[in-house]
Amino acid sequence: MVPTFGCVVLDCPDPLGLANFYAAVLDWPEPEVPVDGGHWVTVTGPAGVKIAFQRVENYRAPEWPSQTVPQQFHLDLDVKDLDAGQERVLGLGAKLLDDTPETFRVFADPVGHPFCLCAC
Repeated sequence: MVPTFGCVVLDCPDPLGLANFYAAVLDWPEPEVPVDGGHWVTVTGPAGVKIAFQRVENYRAPEWPSQTVPQQFHLDLDVKDLDAGQERVLGLGAKLLDDTPETFRVFADPVGHPFCLCAC
């Protein structure tokens, strides 16, 4: 039996808050209010791709570019216009980490996970 892709899961202190951030960034439908006390929240895109968020007590944000607390993974999000994409994610609560590359920019989501906007 070959497995199929289910979803990417991000650890965080506030699953619903971070799910709402990524739903807004990607213009996906807002997540449903969880019934399990908010320990696990999933957002689903139009193509059925899912990103899930799970509550972790004593969550420690990755440190970028340092590897003291490694990022372990990051999301690359494609955009046609880096400046417009940057304005959008900053307005939604992202923090700019690096805007020196010409074809991509590195941000942190509201709880510190690095992600890139790419116009590659």
